[in-house]
Amino acid sequence: MDTPISIIMLGATGAVGTEAIKTLATFLDFSKLTILGRRPFEAVNHDTIENHKVDIFDPSSYSHLVSGHDVAICTLGVGEPSKVSKEQFVKVDKTAVLDFAKACKKGGVTHFQLLASVGINANSRSFYLRIKGELVEELKALDFDRLSVFQPSMIITPTNRYGFSQALTLAVWPVLDKLFFGGLKKYKGVKVENLGSAIANNINRKRGKVERLEWNDFEVINRK
Repeated sequence: MDTPISIIMLGATGAVGTEAIKTLATFLDFSKLTILGRRPFEAVNHDTIENHKVDIFDPSSYSHLVSGHDVAICTLGVGEPSKVSKEQFVKVDKTAVLDFAKACKKGGVTHFQLLASVGINANSRSFYLRIKGELVEELKALDFDRLSVFQPSMIITPTNRYGFSQALTLAVWPVLDKLFFGGLKKYKGVKVENLGSAIANNINRKRGKVERLEWNDFEVINRK
């Protein structure tokens, strides 16, 4: 970083958010990391971390905390979309995220980073991919100086968090992963620690206004 920056984050208590903060905690020159969430973040202790318990569905509970930050990171999302109603999915993965982004834009944040998914498209036939795609289009309309959209496929975690279906997926993915090469590399699984690290390290890069980042990009970011 050329000058110390301040970061505000929503969704830190999730697996990816936690790994991003582990990497951020190794940076010597960021001035402040403000974490917003429904429960305290306790996985990493750092002098610059400020925890604030907020109502993620009520921007007025945190909008006063946004001003003075340069970068926003949002890793908020439903863990298993198939286990909740479509209405709840939209409420968490689109409405709450967009409200946070609007508060960030109003508060002077210039760089917004979003954890999304491979294959998102506002015109997709898949409800979940379409909602995420619509969200990105609305984020683009907010006109941040820089918008970074991370689009992983399977996120590989060291432990099974969601029961039998995830256990099965984690078991077969190493075999499937070998089939993804060339233009299909974007579907390769990414270890959660590598994805979190890429989200953190991307802050240091100088890039264009809107960037969509997939498996190859995560590898490049983490090599620098």
